[in-house]
Amino acid sequence: MKQKNTFHPALRIIHWLMAAAIMAMLFMGVAMVSTVSSWHSLLVAIHKPLGLMILLLVIVRLWLRFTTAKPALPATLPGWQKGLAHLSHWALYAMMLAQPLIGWAMQSAAGYPITLGNRVLPAIFPVSNDAYAVLRPLHSWVALALFLTVMLHLAAALFHGLILRDGVFSSMAGLSKRKGGAPGSLDNPHGGQ
Repeated sequence: MKQKNTFHPALRIIHWLMAAAIMAMLFMGVAMVSTVSSWHSLLVAIHKPLGLMILLLVIVRLWLRFTTAKPALPATLPGWQKGLAHLSHWALYAMMLAQPLIGWAMQSAAGYPITLGNRVLPAIFPVSNDAYAVLRPLHSWVALALFLTVMLHLAAALFHGLILRDGVFSSMAGLSKRKGGAPGSLDNPHGGQ
């Protein structure tokens, strides 16, 4: 596959859409488990279809990831950092796939159907109080791990964009990687001068 300076446009759009959706889901999840107010049912009604959307988007994203060219990490990046970058990306993909599936299985185990509009989706796990007792905290633990990994991913992106200015940030922002970073991007220390 030909090497590029930026990720495929569809991959970039899905990345940013998922970033917003995942952050919304994480904060919504915290709000859902910490309130019994009238907001609870609205949050649940948003949380379930948004989780399904994230599941579909991560499947499309993985397909795009395997079928489109992607920019190489900078040659100046130490091997251990490249390894950590790859590990963190695959951890994110695993959690982005697992979390909605765990949520769906948890709802199935509790006997609560997942609906999308007027359509009831099939249960993916048999009704079981014992399974629910395992899946419920697992959903919370994976959410916490996902949140921490997203925060590390964000910190690394900002480090590349603001400190190293090596083009890594601009490759997902959609800006061409140039010497010193793209003009006007976080990767360019001089704003294109």
